[in-house]
Amino acid sequence: MAPLILLLTLSLLQPPPSAANLHKTAAFRSHSSSAAAEAPTTYFEVTRPIPLPSTEPCSHSILHNQEFANTYSKPPILVKYTPKCRDLGKVVLEWTATCRGRQFDRIFGIWLGGVELLRSCTAEPTPAGIVWTVKKDVTRYRSLFLKEQNVSVYMGNLVDTTYTGIYHVNLTFHFYPSTGNHLDVSRAPAELILPISRAPPLNGGAWFEIRNSTDVQGKELRIPNNAYRAVMEVYVSFHENDEFWYSNFPNEYISVNNLTGVPGNGPFREVVVRLDDAVAGAVWPFTVIYTGGVNPFFWRPVSAIGSFNLPTYDIEITPFLGKLLDSKPHSFGFSVTNGLNVWFVDANLHLWLDSEWERTSGEVLEHTDSSSSIKSRVSSSEGKFSAKFSRSVAARGRVESSRGVITTESRQELRYKNKMELRKGGGFQVLEQVIKVRGYVEAVTASGAVFSCGSSRSKMGVRLYSEANEDSFKGNVKLVLDEIWRERSEFGSRFERLKNSQSAGGYLVVENKSLRGLGRTEQDYRYHGDDYCYFRKIRSANYTILHDKESSNCKPI
Repeated sequence: MAPLILLLTLSLLQPPPSAANLHKTAAFRSHSSSAAAEAPTTYFEVTRPIPLPSTEPCSHSILHNQEFANTYSKPPILVKYTPKCRDLGKVVLEWTATCRGRQFDRIFGIWLGGVELLRSCTAEPTPAGIVWTVKKDVTRYRSLFLKEQNVSVYMGNLVDTTYTGIYHVNLTFHFYPSTGNHLDVSRAPAELILPISRAPPLNGGAWFEIRNSTDVQGKELRIPNNAYRAVMEVYVSFHENDEFWYSNFPNEYISVNNLTGVPGNGPFREVVVRLDDAVAGAVWPFTVIYTGGVNPFFWRPVSAIGSFNLPTYDIEITPFLGKLLDSKPHSFGFSVTNGLNVWFVDANLHLWLDSEWERTSGEVLEHTDSSSSIKSRVSSSEGKFSAKFSRSVAARGRVESSRGVITTESRQELRYKNKMELRKGGGFQVLEQVIKVRGYVEAVTASGAVFSCGSSRSKMGVRLYSEANEDSFKGNVKLVLDEIWRERSEFGSRFERLKNSQSAGGYLVVENKSLRGLGRTEQDYRYHGDDYCYFRKIRSANYTILHDKESSNCKPI
């Protein structure tokens, strides 16, 4: 959290009635309750365990009890990574951190050679202390671990007499030997990954900072002449006036009610991915709530969906390779539609290279991008608002390589809907938002045979009720993430389904700048894959797990 928003949230301890509820509650986030348990509390995000081989890993420690205190706007911690593990069948990143005292939630990132491996949020500490662990399968970055380069870790933290929490961090890479299973060409890790991120020297993270709706950030890259497939993986997080972008007021409401200091531009945001002058794709992000967001008691000890491992978003670039295989630099950039401040965005360009040909060739056959259609309705200045948006991006191109001539077609279909009701000068707010995204990629040989085919479908929802006055807040929130992935190729097929639903409710009361309150959270996590399933249902209230049941029996969902 930047100093500007730090000062803003402190000033909102006694907010005017016209302030937006969600941005009021940001004022409460840094104040830990004295009612926390005496022993350190273990915080966690509910997610499926990573399937691991039975073999012992070769582990490489990067950070050991590394301290992050006054690190805001300072250079990242740099550690030289030197390969020492030979067999990299599966690679797992493990982050464990502890903290004691009082502190805001902090966004942090980990990069290897400028390629981001993890974007995450810290847990908010208590006087008795907290601990949390994040494990992420980073096998798709395997080629990076084969050479010596720097690991960069940035966490911008501030410590003073009030905010005393210092984070102590351990970071380890675990390398599991391969099991001999054949890797599908369409799913095998890329031979080369190029960072689309800020280059050193750095003050702050390696991500680009996008500060308004007209700001475009990015860099130029030269693509190797023997590339035959390209996928861009985009990392996104939102902060300051856009931390709760999905609840931001319509500008006409702010104008009619003569509000000041309330974030506007409405509740729609998208990250537009640009390739030279073309729109290559769009990211409509999931509404990640950080560990101090809305009501910090909601996320103790179960954090919000995606908060400890922020999702990434893949954009198929293969249809555009025909214009990139010319040995010239090309621009890869990002902008945020309706963006206020600030968005941290960077990306990794995964490239599959032809080991038999020095030069591949290609052609862009078709590219279409529909501008978002916007429908907005306002029933009254003190009333109801609705907005609908849509976008579609499609591209088709061919690449000739040692595998023959393969034509790849990709499509994105995105739909957005938000309904909002405001009363009491913004002191009462109810909203429901749904984002639906469909993706499709098909690669066909010159003979018309399907080389590979994949599709994805996701539904991302948030429902929010909040009501606040000068010294109290009550509300509830529901997050829904429903995803399906299908893939088939000459080597086999894959199916995955995830249904993840989380509901939280409670209240906050501020008394003499101290905080008391209540948070209850329920989550139903259901994952079903081809040969691996995981289900967990959990319920908690103020640091205590009331119910926790998990299973690995595969049943249709």
